[in-house]
Amino acid sequence: MSEHRGDFATDVRLLRISAIAAVGGALSTVAADFLLHLIRFFTNLFFFQTLSTANHSPSLNTLGLLVVVIPVLGGILVGLIARFGSEQIRGHGIPEAIEAILFGKSKMSPKVAILKPLASAIAIGSGGPFGAEGPIIMTGGAIGSLVAQYFHLSSAERKALLVAGAVAGMTAVFGTPVASVLLAIELLLFELRPRSLLPVAIACAVAGFTRPLLLGSGPLFPLHTLPLGPIGLVASGIAGVIAGALSWGLSSGLYKIEDLFARLPIHWMWWPALGAIAVGIGGYFQPRTLGVGYDVIGDLLQNHLAVGVVVAIVLVKAVIWVIALASGTSGGVLAPLLMMGAGVGAIAGPYMPGGEPAVWPLIFMAAALGGMMRAPVMAAVFAFELTGDANALLPLLAAAAIAYGFTVLLMRRSILTEKVARRGFHIYREYSIDPLERHYVDEVMTRNVQTIDADMTVADVLRDYFGARQKYRAYPVVSAGTLVGMAERALIELIPAAQANARIGTFVSHARLEIALPRETCRSVAARLAITGLDRVPVVEDENTRRLLGIVSRHDLVKPSMSVFAEEHEMEQFRRVWIPRTTRFAPTNKREDVPGRRADVAR
Repeated sequence: MSEHRGDFATDVRLLRISAIAAVGGALSTVAADFLLHLIRFFTNLFFFQTLSTANHSPSLNTLGLLVVVIPVLGGILVGLIARFGSEQIRGHGIPEAIEAILFGKSKMSPKVAILKPLASAIAIGSGGPFGAEGPIIMTGGAIGSLVAQYFHLSSAERKALLVAGAVAGMTAVFGTPVASVLLAIELLLFELRPRSLLPVAIACAVAGFTRPLLLGSGPLFPLHTLPLGPIGLVASGIAGVIAGALSWGLSSGLYKIEDLFARLPIHWMWWPALGAIAVGIGGYFQPRTLGVGYDVIGDLLQNHLAVGVVVAIVLVKAVIWVIALASGTSGGVLAPLLMMGAGVGAIAGPYMPGGEPAVWPLIFMAAALGGMMRAPVMAAVFAFELTGDANALLPLLAAAAIAYGFTVLLMRRSILTEKVARRGFHIYREYSIDPLERHYVDEVMTRNVQTIDADMTVADVLRDYFGARQKYRAYPVVSAGTLVGMAERALIELIPAAQANARIGTFVSHARLEIALPRETCRSVAARLAITGLDRVPVVEDENTRRLLGIVSRHDLVKPSMSVFAEEHEMEQFRRVWIPRTTRFAPTNKREDVPGRRADVAR
């Protein structure tokens, strides 16, 4: 019978979690809108000395040399907020969310939900070369976690709501719901189950439908390019390698500079102000590198900037972004990566084969994102949703995949996981279906079980089953095929000697009994064995009749993993091309020319 075997393990609680996620998606959209207005407010306050939330680029400021001071003021404020508010606001958001998911039971404090957007708005509004997506991912995640903490939920369910809130915020900022779901799958969930995928998808859908009410609709950077020819695959591969090298260089440089900051003989509270000095100097020479820079990304994708200007933007942006982020201030990585990737594409575009130059800023942008974050599918779909350019989707995927492969081979960790690793936590991003989840107890249990009759005396049981030739730690005690209990040496030795002739069934029936059902997954039974410290548990038909069917031990639970080991490590070759051996100087051995007699035919 296989009625209990379904594609997924879930229950009606999924509906409750999904409903909460829908609310969280709407709240994250409101939070994203608030953050963007807050960034504009501080931008106008710092660079134009006005109280306004109008969308003005900091590159239009007329401060002259005073522009060097503005980022430093912002860095001082961010340092103070981190020092006396919450240190969790430091960083670019996604590593902090990953750490909370894997090592913090998906719990975030209300402080983070309030102080993270405030600190990020100050950092970006004062010219910090960051994006708003990292802070809103952290803020949305905090909102999802806080909402979840008001309900009686497990840590896994809180994780689903935290991630749902985080990627809903990303959807609201960029208008990329599908890419946001893929971000959750490739970076944040560390599993693929209905209990996590459905809440995330619903939250992103709600955010996508809510976004036009607050932030506008349509692609953020509308673009239409011509399809690439067949040579486009090779050209996309070249773009992927260049973008992968860019990702490797930026990530390596970031953490080397972070190590330099760690050697400074001053408190980390002052690091953001020191890093902001570089931001101010870079902003003085190239004002377009200040702030989020969505307008600059649009100009790069449309090829509206001269090559010399683009080179200056890429170099200055890379330097100030690496220094500022290494200083521990608050800001995101997506928008800077988009700008630098698109800039490299604009520079390389005229020399790339297989298509018009206009397409390469977009392709390089996606490749840089896929290589740096090691999320190639998300990067390709993200670039497509940002622009609506369907003609570029195939080269986007090819370039992002090549960049991803480049960084996987050359870098042990990504820019996101390196941050967490430096805090003492290792993250293994390869995950697959647990073999214990795929198999049920009735597939691995031992059916031929050595049992003890409930009418045997205690003395006989000790002599026959727990003597010098004892084979198992515990034995099922049965009466007419029905399980009465489990007999083990520690329990029997507690029985007074005066009752040595009493029935064993009398004593074991009062002890606590752990049982397994044939329709349970091996994983659930393995968890119980680990919690109770037992070596084996009896398998019964159901909890009422308790008819003994078999026994499942730790050894039995290893069986599913053996097939996985074989799949991973056993190398086999089933077909081989046979080429007759000939030589100009010696005759061929005719007996070896017969395929059935060759010694090297694959078995």
